[in-house]
Amino acid sequence: MAFAVSDELLGTFVPIAVYWLYSGLYIVLDAMGMDDYRLHPKGEEATKNVVSKWTVVKGVLVQQSFQIAVSLLLFTIIGDESGTVRKQPPALVIALQFIVAMFVMDTWQYFMHRYMHVNKFLYKHVHSKHHTLVVPYAFGALYNHPLEGLILDTIGGALSFLIAGMTPKTAIFFFSFATIKTVDDHCGLWLPGNILHVFFSNNSAYHDIHHQLYGNKYNFSQPFFVMWDKILGTYMPYTLENRKGGGFEARPIKLNVAEQSKTD
Repeated sequence: MAFAVSDELLGTFVPIAVYWLYSGLYIVLDAMGMDDYRLHPKGEEATKNVVSKWTVVKGVLVQQSFQIAVSLLLFTIIGDESGTVRKQPPALVIALQFIVAMFVMDTWQYFMHRYMHVNKFLYKHVHSKHHTLVVPYAFGALYNHPLEGLILDTIGGALSFLIAGMTPKTAIFFFSFATIKTVDDHCGLWLPGNILHVFFSNNSAYHDIHHQLYGNKYNFSQPFFVMWDKILGTYMPYTLENRKGGGFEARPIKLNVAEQSKTD
């Protein structure tokens, strides 16, 4: 099949480029010194995370390889053999497609993500790989077991695309946006003026709670909304407090004394 005007190829590769470019922005910010905005002291990356950053880079590249393969296969299957480019719908329709795709992606990822915590075998052998990053950082957002990457991200993305009925051109923008949101949620920083925090309460602090031992069974929602956590009782509210020595700490509000003592 000839890829029409390369929209399919762009929809496959642009989000990957966005992942590394946006992560690179956080690397630059980190080099400039962001201690006043960190959710964890800088030293905790080395003491709490059990994998090296090079290992994380290799793991993400493996996942993105699967992502490329599935994306190209999907576009080949659904593509028009005549090479006709689908006409873009009106802006309002595209906006509705974004909303539908966000809802589908959130719904899929919530239930798959939660099941990977509930199922002890899947958590031990699959999902725990992502939780080796107790202190998240930007380019570790997609550091997952390949099976998890396939189920949560790749299949979830394909379902979002198909159910929303978007064109490959629209998919370029939607998956680039979803990539930026995912990276931002793992950046480990609470930056003033972050516009994503204005529109989404699912953010870097919210997801940081999930990466801690006391939040392991809470805040499963990703990457956009928190509705499923609130509806199904897995929502853990928090306060963002100034940490002695600089930076911030996302501190749970509803954490009983017994649970807290286990993490001390």
